[in-house]
Amino acid sequence: QVQLVESGGGLVQAGGSLRLSCAASGRIFSINTMGWYRQAPGKQRELVAVFTSAGDTNYANSVKGRFTISRDNAKNTVSLQMNSLKPEDTAVYYCAAEVRDWAYRTVDYWGQGTQVTVSS
Repeated sequence: QVQLVESGGGLVQAGGSLRLSCAASGRIFSINTMGWYRQAPGKQRELVAVFTSAGDTNYANSVKGRFTISRDNAKNTVSLQMNSLKPEDTAVYYCAAEVRDWAYRTVDYWGQGTQVTVSS
């Protein structure tokens, strides 16, 4: 089994910054993709930023230039630095990873989610 544990999040004023972190642990052979999604009330979950299996990064257009994703492969962690936050960034943010375990099965895992609230 694999666990994704998120930290960070909270309440911030518009224009402020927050940093989210996520650590993966458990029976991990390798991590193919790892990144962040978010879900605002009444909306579908959407991609925020992710590292692809090729090591590239993909960002939602709405966060480009404001958010930066980074990872530490040795520690199986990924972080999301969020700057110039806007009220529309308010959502529950989820860490997600596609993990290959020691049985060579590829499984998608999700964190429990962390609330980010941006006040105007």
